[in-house]
Amino acid sequence: MCSQHAEDHRNSGVRDDKLNAAAMPGAGALSLLNPRPGERILDLGCGIGNLTAAIAATGAIPTGIDKSEEMVGRARRKFPELNIQTGDVCYYRTDSYYDAVFSNAVIHWIKDAPAAARSIWLALRDGGRFVAEFAGSGNVSVLTTAMEQELEAHGYAWAGRNPWYFPTIGEYTTLLEQTGFRVTFAQHFDTLTPIKGENGIRKWLESFSEYFFQDVTTADKTSIFRSIEAKVEPHLNLEGQWMADTSRLRIEAMKKPARIPHE
Repeated sequence: MCSQHAEDHRNSGVRDDKLNAAAMPGAGALSLLNPRPGERILDLGCGIGNLTAAIAATGAIPTGIDKSEEMVGRARRKFPELNIQTGDVCYYRTDSYYDAVFSNAVIHWIKDAPAAARSIWLALRDGGRFVAEFAGSGNVSVLTTAMEQELEAHGYAWAGRNPWYFPTIGEYTTLLEQTGFRVTFAQHFDTLTPIKGENGIRKWLESFSEYFFQDVTTADKTSIFRSIEAKVEPHLNLEGQWMADTSRLRIEAMKKPARIPHE
């Protein structure tokens, strides 16, 4: 099943009062994309459109798509001049090829990664590039390990709760190569990301409650959250600032040109 989520998780911390491309989430991937004036660029999982607008500001011609009608509505209200559509990456098809496909913080929400890679390949012209950043293997492992342990300790099975696709760099680059890309850049890096808000780790847990704690009683959830917080605090609370142990893949790949047959 293909699941592309364009939720507020991706856009937490994005300032709505003005666009600040250098500081916004996804700035590193946007720099790797290096959009050029006149290029047609597809922004997959564009959310509320901040990065789509940053692409447009370079003189490129972006099209944003997102599966969430709510996000698309917000993006259109915020950036009425942009071309932003509702669409599912796994089934996206176009007759007008793009010079580049860009995606930030979306690929890890798509369980059917081969279908997504195929859609991206089909959307590109020969020689076009795909640039993406998303969560990779090891992402939030301190948190998910603690969640698994505490859920099972309280009698709740862990299987089937994790909504994410966290590939290794080898797994994802191999998938792209099998799809018809030549991978030109691949980086797997770890970082600690501040969790904003007064409630710290509990706010983070609540934000993903629909996936991990949907069937958990209120009393058990309170106990589980308390135990998780105690387990991860030595690792993720730095002088009063709660952090998430994030791990990211940053990828650039080129659609291989069609082979010219020998005479």
